[in-house]
Amino acid sequence: MRPTDFSYHLTGYLAKYLPGRVGLSSNTIRSYRDTFSLLLRFCSDVKKIPPQKVTIITLDKKLIEEFLTWIETERGCSVSTRNQRLAAIHAFFKYLQMEAPEHIYLSQQILAVPIKRTHSRTINYLTLDGIKAILDIPDSTSKIGRRNLVLLSLLYDTGSRVQEIADLVVSDVRLENPAIVKVTGKGNKSRIVPLMARTTKLVNQYMSENDLKRIDKRHYPLFQNRSGTKLTRAGITYILKTCVEKARLLHPELMPKEVSPHCFRHSKAMHLLQSGVNLVYIRDLLGHVSIKTTEIYARSDSQMKREALEKAFQGVTPSEMPIWQKNNDLLKWLKGLGR
Repeated sequence: MRPTDFSYHLTGYLAKYLPGRVGLSSNTIRSYRDTFSLLLRFCSDVKKIPPQKVTIITLDKKLIEEFLTWIETERGCSVSTRNQRLAAIHAFFKYLQMEAPEHIYLSQQILAVPIKRTHSRTINYLTLDGIKAILDIPDSTSKIGRRNLVLLSLLYDTGSRVQEIADLVVSDVRLENPAIVKVTGKGNKSRIVPLMARTTKLVNQYMSENDLKRIDKRHYPLFQNRSGTKLTRAGITYILKTCVEKARLLHPELMPKEVSPHCFRHSKAMHLLQSGVNLVYIRDLLGHVSIKTTEIYARSDSQMKREALEKAFQGVTPSEMPIWQKNNDLLKWLKGLGR
């Protein structure tokens, strides 16, 4: 069977352009791939168009809008997920404009499909006491418990995404002073994150116990499961969930309703901000491309807003309310205003 123009361009986009030209990570490429798998399923199940017959012309503006509606209404996805799928489709049609100019009009029609507005959410983060309560849970008398303690400590200390922690290998860690860890994030971009003294000590003990300081183990996963392969995102999430459930029984007032690995990342950013660390340094630590992304933490910190306002207006308002009834001259003057 002769391949369609859509299959030809999509293959080149996912297999060559994104990894080779753009340099996106395998996780991001899988996200783009999943969007088009879902789009083909919509074409097959709803529009009754077999995947092998989907062409560029098939994917007009009307079909894409119907697909986005289907995502929300039939699959029950959030607006954020809908927008994420649309962003992947937009990116493909930007590429198609260059590769197949004959479809530039169709591409521009789809690029005109707007991102849907979402309600801004409050950032979910833990207090320092909340972080400490979770880190007190792993059983330090067991090998698995010690691994979990180091894992969660490093997750918080570096402010990393869960996949970034899962991808760490032994050679990414340098324990000599100043201790650092090289974190590789979105777009395969790496950043150097300093380690605090306590975390450095924990990582040092963990690597010694697991014989990870040998030269031949430099490319081993830093955190491994029972079978010796690297921990997955799901595995790390499960470890955190288990610790949070136990911590919630002991300190329910310290645990938000939802605590995810990304909540640790938010918590680190908020704690740095509350300590007076410049937003530029926080941006670099988290690996944000733009300072605008980091500014969301400043907008979300009601405590800092309150303290800043109190400091700015200190001494402006009177410390006591005036005793109006005893001020006879003032009362006489006020009564005379209406005459």
